[in-house]
Amino acid sequence: MSIRSKLRSQLVKLLVSEKTQSAKRSFAEKRRKLSRRPHTISVFLELDDPYSYLLAQYLPSLAENYDVELRYFLTQAHSDEAHRPYADMLAVYAERDCARLAAELGVPFLDKGRAPPVEHRRALIDALAANRNNPDFDDELLVSMSLYWRGDSEGVARRVSGAELSGEGDRLLAENRQRLIELGHYNCATLHYEGEWYWGVDRLHYLVARLDGLGARRESASLGKLASIRQVMQMTLPIAPPSTAKDLPPLEFFYSFRSPYSYLSLGRVFAIADAFGLRVNVRPVLPMVMRGLQVPKSKLIYFANDTSREAQRMNIPYGKFADPIGKGVERCLAVFFYAQGEKRERDFLLNAGEAIWARGVDVATDKGMRKVTGRTGLFWPDVVAAMQDDAWRPIVDANRESMMDSGCWGVPTMRLGDFVVWGQDRGWLLARHIEELCEAGDGILV
Repeated sequence: MSIRSKLRSQLVKLLVSEKTQSAKRSFAEKRRKLSRRPHTISVFLELDDPYSYLLAQYLPSLAENYDVELRYFLTQAHSDEAHRPYADMLAVYAERDCARLAAELGVPFLDKGRAPPVEHRRALIDALAANRNNPDFDDELLVSMSLYWRGDSEGVARRVSGAELSGEGDRLLAENRQRLIELGHYNCATLHYEGEWYWGVDRLHYLVARLDGLGARRESASLGKLASIRQVMQMTLPIAPPSTAKDLPPLEFFYSFRSPYSYLSLGRVFAIADAFGLRVNVRPVLPMVMRGLQVPKSKLIYFANDTSREAQRMNIPYGKFADPIGKGVERCLAVFFYAQGEKRERDFLLNAGEAIWARGVDVATDKGMRKVTGRTGLFWPDVVAAMQDDAWRPIVDANRESMMDSGCWGVPTMRLGDFVVWGQDRGWLLARHIEELCEAGDGILV
C-alpha cells in the first residue's frame, strides 16, 4: 500500500472513530446552545425520488414528538455519473425497492395509478416554487409528494390547473442543490443535523436516538409511528430450515472486497442462508473504481461515517482500514477462487474482510495475505500459485454482467431466482421473501 493510501486510511480511521464522533457532537451541541439556536434539521427532498416520499411520511411525526425545527428544501440530487452512476437503472430499481418498503411499512404507494404522473412534474414543481415563501409551503410539499407517489394523476392535475410554466421551479431546485452541496452531501431523501447526515427511513432511527440523547423529546411524545420503522425491519429467522426451502435456488451474493457494505453484510447473508438451508453462491466483482467509475469525496465521507455507525450497531469489528484497491483486490479475487476449490471460501471472505476493514492488514503484500490465508487454513505455496493465475478475470466479468442484467450495478447485491435486493440493510427484506416462498409457518420463527 502506498504512503498516500496509508495516510488516507489513517485519516478515515480518525474520522469514523467513536471518540471523534462524540467530540464532534459535543462541540456542535455547545455551539448550538451558545448561539441559542433551536434543534434545526435540514430536510432535502426530491419530488420524483420515491425514497424522499417514504421519508416524508414520517417527518410530521418527528416534528410533533420532538422539539425541533424542520426546514424543507425541494431539490434534486447530483445527476452526474460519478454521483449517480447508471441513473436509469437506479430509477427503475428505486421504484421497485420502495414499493416493497411501502408495502411492509403500510405506506400507500402507487395505489391510485401504476406510475407517478410525470407529465405534470414541471408544473407541480413550479407551483411549489411559487409558494416557497408562504407559511404553508411545508404542508404543500408533503401533500404534492403524496399525490405524485400515489399515482393520483387527477389530484395532481387539479393542483396545477391554470398554472403556467415559469421556470421558477428550476431555479428553486438549483438553489437548494447548491445548499445541499455546501453542507457536504450529494443525495436527496436526506436529513442534516449539526454536522451529520441521515439517508432515508433506514437511517432515521439514528437521528431519533441522537435527539433522545439531547433531551429533545417532548413530554407528550407518542413514538408509535417512528418506532414502527425499526419494528418492521427486524429480521426473524427459523430455528430449523423449513422443509419447503429445499426446493429454492441458491442464494447469489455479488460481493466486492473493496466495499465496506459488502463486508458488513457477510455475516447476515450467511445467517439467512444457513437458517433456511440455502446454498450461497458468492459471485465477486471488481469495485467500481477499478471499472472506471470514480467515487467523489462527498460520497466517500458519507460512506465512511455511515458504515461506521452501522458496524457499531451490528457489533461488527470495523474502523482500521487498509484499502485493497488495485493489487490487493486482484490478489483477493485470485485466492478466493482457490479457497472455493478447497471449500474454504466462506472462511476466506470473513477473514479477508476483517483484515481489510478492522485490522488494517495490507493484503497487497505477501505478509498481509499470509496472515489472512494462514487464519483460513490455506497452504501458502498454493496461495502463491493462485495469485499468479489470471483465470479469475473472465469469471468476475461474467459476474458483473449477470449482476447488471438483474437491474443492479453495485454491491452488495443479493439474488434469489428473480428476486433481487441491493444493500446491506435489505437483508430483512430478503429473509421476509424467503419466508413467504416457504409459505411461512413451516418453520418456527423466533
